[in-house]
Amino acid sequence: MPFSTGSNERKDVLVVESVSAREILDSRGRPTVRATCVLSGGARATADAPSGASTGAAEAWELRDGDPKRYAGRGCRRAAGHVSGEINDRVQRQEWTQESLDQALIALDGTANKSRLGANALLATSLSFARAVAVRKGIPLYQHFATMLGGETPRTLPRLTVNLFSGGKHAGAQVAIQDVLLVPVHATTTDESLSMIADVYQAAARLIEDKYGMRLLRADEGGLAPPCPSAEAMLEDAVDAIKAAGLKPGHDMALAVDVASSHFYKDQRYELDGDRLDSLSMIGRLSSWVERFPIVSIEDGLAEEDWLGWPGLNALLSGRALILGDDFLCTNAERIRRAIQKDCANALLLKVNQVGTLSEAAEACRLARAAGWNVTVSARSGETEDTWLADLAVGWRGDQIKIGSITQSERLAKYNRLLEIESTEGWRTVKWPDR
Repeated sequence: MPFSTGSNERKDVLVVESVSAREILDSRGRPTVRATCVLSGGARATADAPSGASTGAAEAWELRDGDPKRYAGRGCRRAAGHVSGEINDRVQRQEWTQESLDQALIALDGTANKSRLGANALLATSLSFARAVAVRKGIPLYQHFATMLGGETPRTLPRLTVNLFSGGKHAGAQVAIQDVLLVPVHATTTDESLSMIADVYQAAARLIEDKYGMRLLRADEGGLAPPCPSAEAMLEDAVDAIKAAGLKPGHDMALAVDVASSHFYKDQRYELDGDRLDSLSMIGRLSSWVERFPIVSIEDGLAEEDWLGWPGLNALLSGRALILGDDFLCTNAERIRRAIQKDCANALLLKVNQVGTLSEAAEACRLARAAGWNVTVSARSGETEDTWLADLAVGWRGDQIKIGSITQSERLAKYNRLLEIESTEGWRTVKWPDR
């Protein structure tokens, strides 16, 4: 059985009148897909598919046009055309639930990685149907998302993890690791969290201007991209920025690190800051960072195929930090099951477009929850102003949310949506897990 529905989903059997799509641009100026779903009775909704830069080998395949004369081959007209054509022909004027629609999309594509029609085409369709159903029901999108996981009403908002400094594929690899993020560990609201993070961000901007003579340059997700000489120097600068903002590192504000190790893993060695480290040495390096810095989460600390190393990383650090799988897990149920069996991690970074449909992402979320893991719902480097991610993180009761920095409209739209939900519902931020 590939995935199961929540108990309320049978109430959401609706007729699709049509689906269509067009190519739009994401936050990096690259094409992506926007789908529109119209239900019988007139309910209509659109949804945008995000796109990643740091992608795992097991990730579902974005379909690109391959025309070098247009967007360097990155166009999405073929994917959008599949929605308006083949997908529309398959789904229109029929009754669907979210699960049956997603299963039909997967079967129609017919490939293991959704490469024929494109995961971007499938996801945009899946999301637009979910939003149209919420419109038809007259409820907020986060309430509808909650029905997919059994209908339990959310009572909290996810805790923010916000990009401060970026390297890796998000910032030209001036530093090997991908992101250093801020975590307001004791803030009780999204409003309080954003205020504290803004203070640290501005302090960091002043710090890198004074230290490196650097003007305000931003990476794909809005993080600052200073020319730090090493990963440890970047962590030191982050701690200094927290102090300069008048906050106590580790108490008021902690750090999370997106190591993205696969991108500097070559010939079974990690090429980090001039060193060539085997798995044990890399684990030791990460452990030393946790000892020296207020780090509470490590994402992709080892490479995505370093299956022998991950259990050791989790065994050593899981009591002190989240051991978070991104490229390692790819929101893929098969990989998550294997990781649970081998005790490789204690947290899932959930990116819906890594797997391609909402139902498959929901299955991944259930597996992680059943194992007692934390779930961080994450955006991608290529985003739009669409805010469905904020609703998903609330509806699926995400422990954390990773949107990007506090600049750029595609990021701020999602933070502002969280503020709107907070104002409407009065919910507090979920507590950071005990360490």
